[in-house]
Amino acid sequence: MIEFAGLYERLKKEKAGLSEKLEQLRTLNQPSAERKEGSPFGKREEGADEASELEKRLALEKRLAESLNEIEHALQKYEAGTYGLCDVCGQAIEQARLEAIPQASLCLNCKAKRAKEAKGAR
Repeated sequence: MIEFAGLYERLKKEKAGLSEKLEQLRTLNQPSAERKEGSPFGKREEGADEASELEKRLALEKRLAESLNEIEHALQKYEAGTYGLCDVCGQAIEQARLEAIPQASLCLNCKAKRAKEAKGAR
């Protein structure tokens, strides 16, 4: 039998860390009032730089939010008594997989099938 209490604590710590990073990132998404001076292209260059930075921050924010959702799902499963069981087939998720990725919700077989289906859909 796998001891899940340690994994539960790891998930709670990861959730707190991700929540903090996400909040910091969201406060950084406030538009900058400063403008570069000196170059006739300064405003245009700065606008392109700001757009690029905003795009990167939004992509990072999306990835962090997705990770946070996965962790919250795992915590809910723990509290419901279904942590460690695959969401698709209901079989136990491999211990090594949970040790590596505590928020894993699929066993290796179902994860591989899903990845293969996603690759085929492209």
